Amino acid sequence: MLNDLHTIQLPHTGHCLVCGRQNPYGMKLDVFVVPENGLVFIEFTPRSYHVGYEGIVHGGLLTAVLDEAMTWAATWKGKRFCVCGELLIRFRHSARVGEKLRVEALVDFYRHKLVEPSAKLFNEDQRLIATAGGKYVPMTPEQHKDVVRSFTADPRTHEAAVALGLNRHEETETTT
Repeated sequence: MLNDLHTIQLPHTGHCLVCGRQNPYGMKLDVFVVPENGLVFIEFTPRSYHVGYEGIVHGGLLTAVLDEAMTWAATWKGKRFCVCGELLIRFRHSARVGEKLRVEALVDFYRHKLVEPSAKLFNEDQRLIATAGGKYVPMTPEQHKDVVRSFTADPRTHEAAVALGLNRHEETETTT
């Protein structure tokens, strides 16, 4: 389905738990968006150190990835970073260590002061593992600029960084 669509990789900050490359305890995941419709997706394979019960992925870890995808969906829609104000997760099945998972998130409702995205988590057999919804609040313009300035310089994420407000002056200030 997504193979035919244009996707771009979204930026990351150094120490983010989900996407940060400099966080020794982080997941270091890549996050992508389909710019035309705002669909955000993340694919990953949980490892043995992601368990809650033996062989079963910890629900808090899955929640963090669902939140990350919804945060990016909300952010992409308004081109301003958002924070979660409310989060609801429904687990339908367990996710197993070693199976490839995919999160997809879209914005269902948008106002300039409140964004409501939803997300779905699937396993490699397209079984629905969890659904999520939330209410996200856009940051102030100053806070947004601070986040943009914290992007890790990466040619793979440059297109999205520019769309989110990175300018030439800020490019020289990002960390590597």
